[in-house]
Amino acid sequence: MFELLFVVGFFVMLMVTGVSLLGILAALVVATIFMFAGGLLALMFKMLPWLLLAVAVVWVIRAINKPDVTRYKRKTRRFN
Repeated sequence: MFELLFVVGFFVMLMVTGVSLLGILAALVVATIFMFAGGLLALMFKMLPWLLLAVAVVWVIRAINKPDVTRYKRKTRRFN
């Protein structure tokens, strides 16, 4: 999948700049940037179930270990 993304980005950039040494270097840079963005997107989708699992575990642990409400009550002073 990433190889196809790299080849498409390389081809499009070569079509825009023409076939020269500078065009080939520019095409390599642009295709590498597209590959980097695609890799980050794929990594995000790969990690999403684990992140949701971590959120669910923390939510369950906090629901089981509810803090004492009176511990956080603020004492008010009366001014006469």
